[in-house]
Amino acid sequence: MNTSLNATVTEIVLPGIVGPDGFQVRRRPGVPAGPGQVLVRMEASGVSFAEQQMRRGKYYDQPPFPFVPGYDVVGVVEAVGDGVDRTLIGTRVAVLTKIGGWASHVLADAGDAVPVPDGIAPEDAETVVVNGITAWQMLHRSAKVRAGQTILVLGANGGVGSTLVQLAHAAGVRVIGTASPRHHDAVRELGAIPLDYRAKDLVDQVRKLAPSGVDAVFDHVGGPGIVDSYRLLNSRGSLVSYGTASTRDQQGSSRLPVLKLIARLLWWNALPNGRSASFYNIWAGRRNKAAFQARMREDLGQVFALLADGTLRAQVAARIPMTDITAAMRLAESGTVAGKVVLVAGEQS
Repeated sequence: MNTSLNATVTEIVLPGIVGPDGFQVRRRPGVPAGPGQVLVRMEASGVSFAEQQMRRGKYYDQPPFPFVPGYDVVGVVEAVGDGVDRTLIGTRVAVLTKIGGWASHVLADAGDAVPVPDGIAPEDAETVVVNGITAWQMLHRSAKVRAGQTILVLGANGGVGSTLVQLAHAAGVRVIGTASPRHHDAVRELGAIPLDYRAKDLVDQVRKLAPSGVDAVFDHVGGPGIVDSYRLLNSRGSLVSYGTASTRDQQGSSRLPVLKLIARLLWWNALPNGRSASFYNIWAGRRNKAAFQARMREDLGQVFALLADGTLRAQVAARIPMTDITAAMRLAESGTVAGKVVLVAGEQS
């Protein structure tokens, strides 16, 4: 039985290429859950690097403007559509959305909704949805790191980076992490050896810590520096690239930097030197919907379990009402925070 939504939905709209103050708050009538869907009342959503790119028109496959951003959401199921177990109503779930998460109510495929264990606050859970899935899959599915190995994490203070450092540390992996000096204490507390990403001798510093090369590098920066990431690998090492942050503010095509990066990685991966290079895409395999959803439930379930038992600490940089999106975006883009800026339900004061 379909349960109707009578409430007005509040959502944040990205109307075009704008500054942090260009987002619009829109209110519209709610839409009931359709067959196979759940209606989630948002408790927390995040400001990811993807949205920073989207507002510049730089995210690889963003939809046409205008649209509602929001890569993931945590909230309570308020209604279900036909064919969905009604016992889900009242359950706190996490959903990977890609867009649409910055709204008071979000419609999602029931198969994409992953239950959040009791005892985990919605803001804490939110920090490890897209970040946790990304970090877990890159670490354990892409690079397949093992205890005793050494890895290099670029941007170890960021949302994905800070989660990746913790997951690797928990797996018995030695971690070298780059960050600005102001974040070195935080990175050290997470379990990594911090290095200044701006240091001119950064490559030499890494080589002193890992003379034979590192077992894996996780690089979200792209650009010319990707060459150093590859050269720092040992003879069996893995480079996992997952972004082109260095091109965020550059004018021009949103796709060309990614395509150039992927072409370079494919060429490296074809070399008969024992190293591997890959580009991580969280949406890979989505065409096989059932397998994709099962993999997401399994991997996010592993991350939630580590968060619940205290092995993984949520890195919440700030909690800001969703309608104060300008302040949230400015803070997320400031480079001054460690962890993730989280949007919470409610109006700004």
